[in-house]
Amino acid sequence: MQFGVCTGIENADIAQAAGFAFIEPTVRSLHSGKDFVVIQASHAAAGLPTPTFNVFVPGDLKITGLTVDLAKLQAYVAESLRRVKSVGGSLVVFGSGGARNIPDGFSRDAAWQQLIDFLQMVADECDKSGVTIAIEPLNRKESNVINSVAEGVALAKAVDRSAIRVLADLYHMEEDGEPTDTVVENAVWLTHVHVADSGRLSPGTGAYPYAAFFGYLKSMGYSGHIAVECKWQDFEEEAIPAVAYLRKMWDEAG
Repeated sequence: MQFGVCTGIENADIAQAAGFAFIEPTVRSLHSGKDFVVIQASHAAAGLPTPTFNVFVPGDLKITGLTVDLAKLQAYVAESLRRVKSVGGSLVVFGSGGARNIPDGFSRDAAWQQLIDFLQMVADECDKSGVTIAIEPLNRKESNVINSVAEGVALAKAVDRSAIRVLADLYHMEEDGEPTDTVVENAVWLTHVHVADSGRLSPGTGAYPYAAFFGYLKSMGYSGHIAVECKWQDFEEEAIPAVAYLRKMWDEAG
């Protein structure tokens, strides 16, 4: 199993030294204001690949509600996926709680249809780039829609496109009390995994059920990536034990 870490490309050396196999930067980092040639060069020079990206859509570019500008969204998505592909990315995580949250008083059914329409458009762009999208369920403190793996799968089924899959995030599942065995019944839709530990701190520092979670992933034959998405207190100091813990839990699970 390959374990990676959600962090900026500038931390690639630390991540590589700790034993991580890949970096998961943000899509927003590809729109940093620097000349994109410079950004490409930094990725090319990094010691680790960047097969996955997160933080897809900025919060001020709304996907639901009365202010949605689908043409502007399409232009942003097309350029973003082009940039992701050009630096070696093949998967983008669609969390983007600020962009997808349903405005107060707005019809939930209408917002759900807007999410479907958005992902249909994204899937069209994915067909051109070859990039896959992983819908990320977020806990209820961070989003008011798509709060469980099952709900993410329901949305993916409604879109019904091969490029639209689902992510399971141990932190969000634990925050909302979602059973970890949910991944088994939704195995055919699962394409990416995020992990953290209690308090969203680094793996091995809390009480999250890694052995059970990894056991379920192994039982369903999961072969995708697993990326740590946590709040590091000291990345360089914590990264090595985090990787060691993940490897131990994976080897002992199942």
